[in-house]
Order: sequence, then C-alpha cells, then structure tokens
Amino acid sequence: MSVRGKGSDEDMHLGSSAAEGAGALSQDTPPERALRVNWEEKTRASPYPISRLAPPHGLIDMAREIQQADAMLGAVTGAKLEVLARQIRLLQEQARTLLESAQRDGDLHRVACSFKKRPGQVYYLYQRAEGSRYFSMLSPEDWGPNRPHEFVGAYRLEADMSWTVDGSFND
Repeated sequence: MSVRGKGSDEDMHLGSSAAEGAGALSQDTPPERALRVNWEEKTRASPYPISRLAPPHGLIDMAREIQQADAMLGAVTGAKLEVLARQIRLLQEQARTLLESAQRDGDLHRVACSFKKRPGQVYYLYQRAEGSRYFSMLSPEDWGPNRPHEFVGAYRLEADMSWTVDGSFND
C-alpha cells in the first residue's frame, strides 16, 4: 500500500488524483503527504486510510452498539438506584428510631420528680396503682420486699439530656 509501489489500484489512485489536483506529487512523494493532499482535495471520504480487511461499519452495527450501550446504562443505573433505595430505607429506619427515642425521652422528662435530676445519675421509674408515674433515687433493691409501687425501669440521664435504659438493674 505504498505510494511508491507500482501496480496496485490504490497506489495509482493516490498518485493520479494527487497529480491531477496538485500537480506536484510524484511516485517519490511520501505516503503521509499524499494522503494529506488527497484529503485536502476531498478525493477521499476519510482523513485516514481504511483497510479493506477491516470489518464494515454499517447501520446495523451502530444500532447493535447503541442497544448494548443502552442495556449497560440500564443495568448500571438500576444497580445505583437499588443502592439508593436501600440507603433510603436505612435512613427511614434510623429516623423512625430517633423519633421514638425523642418521644420516650420527652415522656420521661415529663414524669413527676421531687428532686433535681443530674446527668450521669441513674433514676428508677415507678408507677402508682392509679397510673401516675414518678422517678425515685431508690432502686427496688433499696426498697426491699416492701416496694410501695410497681417498678417500671431504670434510666440513666445523659449529658445531652437523653435517657438510656440502665441494663445493670434487672427486676
């Protein structure tokens, strides 16, 4: 496929069209210059040489490539959306847990208490027979067998004013 070679149809085409258009090319012109001149003269459809051995690029091939790209994009997008949906469900569960904790903490702060609550201390929640609840500093063990009301649970007041169930006490 050299411009210098004699006998091939392509060589003749490069030489003859370049000679007709520019008049300055000969058999000794380097192939790069011949192709550049041919492109500038628009005698070729492509700015680079196309091999006859290369697979044809037809409309069907392009449609197949587009279809494969669409399938790949669909799969990738679907996978990313599944990850986002999973993250949304986890965030919703965390928000639900947070709201339940805030509701419980608010309810515990409204329980009757006849002393000043201090962060870091454990307080014991009791319920009277009529349903009212109150905090005490005395644990059920401190009361002994003569517990005046039903024990509900032990809670530790945290520095952020939230309540944590105290697991050290089991009744």
